[in-house]
Amino acid sequence: MKNELSGYRFLWIQVLFDLPVVTKPERKAATTFRNFLLDEGFEMAQYSVYQRFCSGKESAEKYIRRIEANMPTAGKVHILTFTDKQYENIITFRGKKRGPKQKNPDQLAFF
Repeated sequence: MKNELSGYRFLWIQVLFDLPVVTKPERKAATTFRNFLLDEGFEMAQYSVYQRFCSGKESAEKYIRRIEANMPTAGKVHILTFTDKQYENIITFRGKKRGPKQKNPDQLAFF
């Protein structure tokens, strides 16, 4: 049987959050959380929206557990997962102009 890469097997995690930033400790907690996401390999899609490519469900679940362990005590965090095929269908606008089609990350080959 031929082992093919499937766009339905690979997943994206998207983290959306609304964190309080009124007091200095709240701002520090929000910044710490954003930096944690960046350190975990997430890229910023918008200011409170970060996303990351995962090689499968097990990998995604590992990141979800790590996010849960590092969430600030206040605020709201949503975590979405969707397939690579669904990611390809995202439509982006910059102003009134349609942006380029979403580009999937290059696959890594290990020998």
